[in-house]
Order: sequence, then C-alpha cells, then structure tokens
Amino acid sequence: MNLALLIVAIAAGLSLSMAAAWWVAITTGRSGFVDAVWSYAVGAAGVAAALAPLDGTEETSARQILVAILAMLWSLRLGFHILRRTLKGGDDPRYAQLRREWGDAFPQRLFVFLQIQAGAAFLLALAMLAAARNPSPSLDWLDGAAILVFLAAVAGETIADNQLEHFRADPAHQGRVCDAGLWSWSRHPNYFFEWLGWVAYPLIAIDLSGGYPLGLVALAAPVFMYWLLVHVSGVPPLEAHMLRSRGASFRAYQEEVSAFWPWPRRSKVSSPKQGRSA
Repeated sequence: MNLALLIVAIAAGLSLSMAAAWWVAITTGRSGFVDAVWSYAVGAAGVAAALAPLDGTEETSARQILVAILAMLWSLRLGFHILRRTLKGGDDPRYAQLRREWGDAFPQRLFVFLQIQAGAAFLLALAMLAAARNPSPSLDWLDGAAILVFLAAVAGETIADNQLEHFRADPAHQGRVCDAGLWSWSRHPNYFFEWLGWVAYPLIAIDLSGGYPLGLVALAAPVFMYWLLVHVSGVPPLEAHMLRSRGASFRAYQEEVSAFWPWPRRSKVSSPKQGRSA
C-alpha cells in the first residue's frame, strides 16, 4: 500500500464510522453514543496509520508500535468512559441542546455535523501518522518525554472523570457544582488532560535536526484540539448548559476557577467536600 492510498482509506473509514454513529444516535435517541464511536474510530485510524505496511517498508519500527499503543490506550479508555456514562444516563446535554435548536431538521443536520467530526478525526489521524513514520532509527529522549506526557494525561483525565462521577453519585451534592480535587484548579480538567495527551505526538514526530519536515504536521493535533475544546465543542456549549442548570452558583465558580489551564483558585468559598450550592 502506498501512502496516498492509506490516507484515502483512513478518511473513508472515519466517514463511514461517523455515518454509523449517526444511525446509532438516531435509532437509540442517545446522542452520547456518538462520542464513544468517535473515540474508537480515531483510535482505529491511529493504529492503521501507524502499522499499515507501506511500499518500500521492510519492517515495523519501535516508533510505529509506540504510536499504535498510545492510540489504542487513549481510544479504549475514553471510549469506554463515554460508553459507560451514556448507558447509565440520558442524552449528552450538548446534543440535547442541538436537538432543541434544530427541531425537525435534527437528523439531517446531525449527519452533516458528524461528517465534520470525521474531518476532525482525520486531522488527528494525520498527526499520528506523521509521528509513527518518523524515520529516525531508534527511540530517543523525546519519545521518552512523549510517553511521560501521555501517561500524565491519561492519569489526570481518569482522576478528573472519577472525581466528577463520585461527586455526582452523592445525593448530598444534588444540584451542586463540583469544585473538589482537580475541579478546584480548572473548570474542565478533563479537557485539559485530553489536550495534553495530544502533545505527545509532536514530541514523537519532530526531528530536531530538521531531517524530517513532515513531522511538523503532528503539531496540528494539540493546536486543533485546543481550539476545538476551548472555543468550539467543549467549553462553550457545556458552560452554557451549566449556566442554565446552575445559574448564579456556576457564575461564581467561573469567577474563581480557571476555565482550562490548571491554576490555584482565586478565592476560597464553599467546602470542597460539599461543593457549591445551586
């Protein structure tokens, strides 16, 4: 297989995956399944980008295996978390809002929206491809740094998700804003650590000697994910939902806790154990 054919195959696979996600969402009425499918599709695309044999390639490199492992671990953890959350609860509030806004046109507009998500996934897959195909003969300290960054990101996101889940599971916290643990440092620590994980790929891809200019493509992953999470589909719609459901309590939380980058809160108010009253 040549490189162009691999890229086309990845693009087609992602498009078909999101078409399947659309069918599942429309059939079940739970749009939360969309993000689980997206996570698994991106992981599969990353594994294919890393391991698919290309013309003239004699053997699989350690770097290809590393990228495939990172893509698979990220995909399985995030996909399972989203799938479990969707099965336990109702529709994702962001998609529920789109359903209200789009009305009868929701099925058609959701299909287009998910194909745009397939395009976003394709950009991330290209970053993983660029990292995996770095021709440097052996792993170096940048690859080691990438592994540490990735592990820190997965651990941080897992801790943030668990803290939020445990907070919500306590009946005493009903209607309250979670401001405990990592959520007292960032209003969206799970998004921050999700972004951090994508920093690993430029570390693997970029050759500091300048011998692999294609590696610069991997910078698109953290840049794009920051823009997506902070300005498009992450923070803005979720905070709009929280303002509708928590009102003044969430506005006070916004004033005291950083939106994205972890930072000490500006003032101490309610007890972290109980959270902020709605």
